[in-house]
Amino acid sequence: MEPNWDDLRVFLAVARLQSISGAGRSLKLDPATVGRRIQRLEEALGATLFAKSPQGYSLTPDGEGLMARAEQAEQAITLASEETRGERGTLSGTVRIGATDGCANFVLPRVCTQMCERHPGLDVQVVAQPRMVNLSRREADMAVVVSPPQTGRLTVQRIADYKLHLAASRRYLRRHDPIESVADLKNHRMVGYIPDMIFDKELDYQSETGKAEVEMASNSVSVQLNFLRQSAGVGILHDFVRPFAPNLEQILVDQFSLTRSFYLIRHADDAKVERLARFSAELLDGVRNELARLESAT
Repeated sequence: MEPNWDDLRVFLAVARLQSISGAGRSLKLDPATVGRRIQRLEEALGATLFAKSPQGYSLTPDGEGLMARAEQAEQAITLASEETRGERGTLSGTVRIGATDGCANFVLPRVCTQMCERHPGLDVQVVAQPRMVNLSRREADMAVVVSPPQTGRLTVQRIADYKLHLAASRRYLRRHDPIESVADLKNHRMVGYIPDMIFDKELDYQSETGKAEVEMASNSVSVQLNFLRQSAGVGILHDFVRPFAPNLEQILVDQFSLTRSFYLIRHADDAKVERLARFSAELLDGVRNELARLESAT
């Protein structure tokens, strides 16, 4: 017996979420029904598709093989559905973007708002998180990251560079010893990332200052910004963030500057989905323009 699309749809949900209950919630099915569907699919194929462990349901080699074919079927059905509804080439439906904390909080809101204004049928979800989303598990349709991945069936497009400089509130600078060189930072409280929670080497800014200790720390760019607003110390701040905090002042601009890059990553199979291709093209332009606008205001 050949597997039907409904069973493959359930299979994809379990494979991506690694959970029977999670798949049930996403598909609005009870877990028992999901379990029966997976059992029926395994019986139809004569293969064990999942191995259960304390971490959840992981794919067996047979499951990995089916995953590739099921995703191809999913893409074909999506394209056929768009053409039937006359939606091919339009921007509508829901698109989910994973993004680093700084980009999600300070760049994407304006970009996505403008896109939705241009395309009334479009819904955008932004997942702000300090790690890379798993596109293979469909946690998001695409992601903005600071380090391009080296493995996986993904496409990578460089979006743009951005700058970072030292900054502190004017109140803090008035009340503390002058900062005339990077060496003077040893006499000041530093605001930055929690050292053991830095998930990407591109975010290890502190090592570049020569002062290892961070007295006021958070894994969130927004919290770091609010520490600086409250005159907690000196921090390394994205140039595109500073317009949101006019009481902050850049310092040692000629002595200390960092450059990083944003990359857009997508699942390789999504290259065939015209709607997502158009969305990503508009997103690229929007993020580039917004970075330029914010940095020019600094």
